[in-house]
Amino acid sequence: MSKILVIAEHLGGKLNLSTARAVSAAAAIKPEAIDILVLSDNVDTVAAEAAKIEGVSHVLTIARAENAHPLAAVLAPQIAKAAAGYSHVFAPSTTFGKDVLPRVAALLGVAQISDVMSVEGTHTFKRPIYAGNAIITVEADPNTVVVATIRTASWPAAATGVSSGQIEAISVDVALPSHTRFVELQQGKSDRPDLQGANKVVSGGRGVGSKENFEIIYKFADKIGAAVGASRAAVDAGYVPSDLQVGQTGKIIAPELYIAIGISGAIQHLTGIKDAGTIVAINKDGEAPIFEVADFGLVGDLFKIIPELETLV
Repeated sequence: MSKILVIAEHLGGKLNLSTARAVSAAAAIKPEAIDILVLSDNVDTVAAEAAKIEGVSHVLTIARAENAHPLAAVLAPQIAKAAAGYSHVFAPSTTFGKDVLPRVAALLGVAQISDVMSVEGTHTFKRPIYAGNAIITVEADPNTVVVATIRTASWPAAATGVSSGQIEAISVDVALPSHTRFVELQQGKSDRPDLQGANKVVSGGRGVGSKENFEIIYKFADKIGAAVGASRAAVDAGYVPSDLQVGQTGKIIAPELYIAIGISGAIQHLTGIKDAGTIVAINKDGEAPIFEVADFGLVGDLFKIIPELETLV
């Protein structure tokens, strides 16, 4: 029987929703047990949140001062040791998971499977390639541990309820590297919903015209309670910071509603929104590729259309 270890992603003492999505992928395998591993200097709050995710048997914690910040070089040796006895090790396919899990796979001597979007069997999975233009089926060696990142946009978050998972502190005997150290974390602060977990997202592209003009995107997003995103073209033009970028080289998201404003629809951008529920496109170019995937399209000047939409909200 399969036994799966899910690596918890957290920041500032708060569990990231991506962890619950990884649990959903684990549950699709129908394993004997799903455990979550929390690594931190102070594990209590995150472990308590993780224990509330339905389907989780145990929440294992490793509390060490070295785990105060999620450094892949420091976390990976501990995860590899803790993975003993597990058939699968999963982590979200986020910046965190993409940083940590390849090191874990290397330490365990296996090839990582990236961006799992569906489970076909205990060792058989589907994942996108070629910027999402093709889906391939990959099969892992059943005699080795499966190390995989989970495409969070393809999975719903597992439900949460009362605490059901048992919390257990463990220790691992492993030497930690000293060549990597934490210097500083820089992150933007916003009262808007998190881009990767938001149900509604409003994104702007090069068609917005300037950094100053992008205020119309922020204002409209705030009006409807949405997160703000952007195309790579808008980021490269300096309209917004890179952490708002949606697409193949940015964030992969799956909101219930995605509104693309002034975005032409390059394939790299469409890769990041292919799992969105409803896509609305606003662009003055009626031939823009974004209209090929949009459920609803408005052709016209965004600076006239958006104020009209705001009056209807």
